[in-house]
Order: sequence, then C-alpha cells, then structure tokens
Amino acid sequence: MNIYNRKKTWKFWLLIFAIIIGISSLFVTNSLVKSLAYEEKKKIEIWAYATNQMVNISDDGNFSLAIKVMESNENIPIILADENDSILNYRNLNPISEITAEYLQKQLIIMKAQNAPIEIQVFEDYKQLLYYKDSILLTRLRYYPMFQLGLISLFMFIAYLAFSSARKAEQNQVWVGMAKETAHQIGTPLSSLMAWVELLKSKKETRDMVMEMEKDIARLETITDRFSKIGSKPTLEKKDIVELVVDATNYLKSRLPEKVEFNILHEQSTIIIPVSTVLLNWVIENICKNAVDAMKGEGLIKIKIEEELTRVNIHINDSGKGIEPGLINSIFKPGVTSKKRGWGLGLSLAKRIIEDYHKGRIFVKSSVQGEGTTFCISLPKQS
Repeated sequence: MNIYNRKKTWKFWLLIFAIIIGISSLFVTNSLVKSLAYEEKKKIEIWAYATNQMVNISDDGNFSLAIKVMESNENIPIILADENDSILNYRNLNPISEITAEYLQKQLIIMKAQNAPIEIQVFEDYKQLLYYKDSILLTRLRYYPMFQLGLISLFMFIAYLAFSSARKAEQNQVWVGMAKETAHQIGTPLSSLMAWVELLKSKKETRDMVMEMEKDIARLETITDRFSKIGSKPTLEKKDIVELVVDATNYLKSRLPEKVEFNILHEQSTIIIPVSTVLLNWVIENICKNAVDAMKGEGLIKIKIEEELTRVNIHINDSGKGIEPGLINSIFKPGVTSKKRGWGLGLSLAKRIIEDYHKGRIFVKSSVQGEGTTFCISLPKQS
C-alpha cells in the first residue's frame, strides 16, 4: 500500500468518525427537542385548564391562581379561536411588523400544521380551540445541529485547505531543492569531463571516440539545464511546436529499441506557440520513455498535434499494456508508478512543467488494459 492509498484510508476513517459525531449530535439534540416539546405541550394544557377555570369560576371565586397561570406563558405562541376558527385572542406571536388579520390567519395555519389544538369547554354546547406552535427556543434548538455541523464542516474545510496548501508549498520547496542540488552535483564532474574531452581531442587515435563522448556530455548538459530550471520561472519563447516534437522524437529514435516506431501526425506544417524548449522536450521524452516501458520495447507510438482556436493539443498514444484503473487518478502524484524500477517522479515533474510553467494541462485522455494509453498535453497559444 503506497502513501496515497494510506491517505485515502485515513480520509475514509476520518469521514466515518465525522459522520458518527454528526449523528450523535443529531440524536442528542433530537432527544432534547422532544423533551422540550413535551414540556411545552404540558404548559399549554395547563394554560388551557386555567382558561377553562377562569370561565367557570363563579363571580365570588378566586381568579388569582388562574390569572397567574395564564400570565406565566411568556414564550409559547398561542391563538385562541372558536369552533369556526374565528380568532378570539392571541399571545407571544412577536411579529416583525404590526399584527394584521392576514398575519394571524397565516400563524393559525402554521399552528394547525404543527400541533393538534386543545379544546376548552366553555359551555355545554360551546367550546374554544387553543392552537399553539413551537417557541423560539425550541425552533432554534431544532436547527442548532445543522448550524453546528455546518460550522464544523466549514472549519474542517478551511483547515484542510490550509494544511494542503502548506504541505504543497513544503513539497515544492523539496522539489526545487532536490532539482537544484542534482544540477549542482552533475555540473561539477561535467566540467571535469569537458576538460578531459578537450585534451583527448588533441590525440588522433581517440578522435572518433571523443566525438561520441561529446554527444553524451551535451546530453548531460541538457539534463543539468533542465534540473536547474526547476523552481525558477523559465523564459517562454515562440517556437514551432511541430519542429520541436519532431526533434525530440528523432533524438529518441537513435536511443530506443529498433522495434519501437514513431508516427507523427499534424495538419499544419508550422504551429508557433510560447514554450520552454528544454522543459517541453523533457516532458515529451518522459512520456515516450514510459510508453516504451509499457510496450516492453516493441510497438507504435502515435503523436498527433491538433491546433485549436486558443490551444494546441499534443496527443501521445502507445500500444502498451495500459494503466491500471486504480492508478489513473493518481498517476501524476510523486511516488506513484506501475514500473518495478524508478521513483515515480517523471510524470509529477511533467505535470509541474506543463501546468505551473506553461499554464497548460496534462492528463490521461484514455487508457485501456491491453490496448494502450493516450496522454494529452494542452498548451495555450498565448502566454
């Protein structure tokens, strides 16, 4: 299991843990809501009973207890109506603006939907109906878990973005440091080799051998130049992308197995766009070398260059074994590779070169097991 699979596992369990916390919070709050709703119903029933007592107490009776009970309701909205739903009285509605007949009718409809009315028998053949709805406190408590979960989710999202950004910045610093150190380490012996080559040139018997050595030294200089540009903003120059691709493949042809064939297709003979020749060559070579590995040194690599209104797309297709479905989404991440050898850094560097330096896109357009893979490099025509 690589680091990205472990990362996915941790994310999965953290998500499960967050869901458990959320469900627990909802369960506890729901229990509190039910308890409070029950208490409010009891209060309304007592209020209704006190109202009934007020009606039925004789003229010389003591009204003080009933009045005190009725006045104790300071937070539960109620409407007292007759059997025909004509509103007789109301309490604790707390409207934003003034209370109108239309507003009372709307509140009555809401109360009917929330709770069954409590009947108050005034006379033997006449009764009143007491409607009520949840208090502001109960309503807030109902929505509190959603607000709480939303706030926690927002905090976790912001924290995730912050940590991801910090981690990415740290990774970029490591990349830059490693690349520049590699360029420095190669540059030191390279200077010495160049001096030895100049010395060998003076001897006739080693002249042919020196010519081949010069090619390898030139190659090392190119590699050093590539690594030295990582971390620094490269200068993009107007270049013919068709010529660049042809030159890159011609260089590879002489260094790859003879059974590897290249087929380059392009409608336009010249397409000028701003690129870094050194870095883009690196990307094309890297993808082509991966293709050769996937084809096990035998097969066809098709490169199709398409020009659009604002972009140029380079499609690189191989006839290899294809990429495993589980690796496609993470193939550009450092350390991810389907090969037994290698560090899995080539495509990660290619993505950085295309997206960060050229403001383009690189992605797996298609990959079929046993049939091959197509990579797409999409570059803007204007920098």
